[in-house]
Amino acid sequence: MNATDRTPADLLGSALAADPGRPLVTFYDDATGERVELSVATFANWVAKTANLLQDELSVEPGDRVALLLPAHWQTAVWLLACASVGAVADVAGDPAAADVAVSGPEPEPLEAARACSGARIALALRPLGGRFPQPPEGFADYAVEVPGQGDRFVPYAPVDPEEPALIVAGREFTGAEVVERARAGAPELGLTGPGSRILSGRPYDTWEGLNAGLYGPLATGGSVVLCRNLDRLGGDALDKRVESERVTAIAR
Repeated sequence: MNATDRTPADLLGSALAADPGRPLVTFYDDATGERVELSVATFANWVAKTANLLQDELSVEPGDRVALLLPAHWQTAVWLLACASVGAVADVAGDPAAADVAVSGPEPEPLEAARACSGARIALALRPLGGRFPQPPEGFADYAVEVPGQGDRFVPYAPVDPEEPALIVAGREFTGAEVVERARAGAPELGLTGPGSRILSGRPYDTWEGLNAGLYGPLATGGSVVLCRNLDRLGGDALDKRVESERVTAIAR
């Protein structure tokens, strides 16, 4: 990655310029058997579409807060980078009542919590291949319906200031520059030594450590992540086979 990268969106842009075809996020859900692999280019396309949804359809501006009531999932990673692209604050498991936009997974508890948001409410079915709800939850727009028609390229209306808040997780706020700096600084401890590093992470996204292992660290070092949801359902032998088949070089559990 480039030393001039100051925001998570910058990191993604550098990854796209360097090698758009390489894997970036490989996602497993060990409760459903789902596996999906996203190259840098495919991931960046989802991010661009989601950022356009935020900026053009939801009128999100730099500094607005987006509450993400979502598990560790490839679509959550997309939303984190889309918020960074717009300059919005991604508030992981944040208070929807204090947010301009609330984004929820399909479970009843986060959906009910998200209803406290007086702004736009988006629901993600988290179905394989980004599938839509059979029937969207009342009061929510279905992400899988709204995002496909958005543009494949994103240009922010205003430059994103790396010194402004970009992320809130576990009650702590980080600027865009701090996210990048901490991701780089924490990479060696995770075993991310540079391009070609591939980390398997079973950590949830509700802490900095989970976000760094499951997204920011690999992105900051030119590596990739095998992001596993419900990893506790996978037996030891099956995990060993995954590590081998996915060419994993580091593990965060």
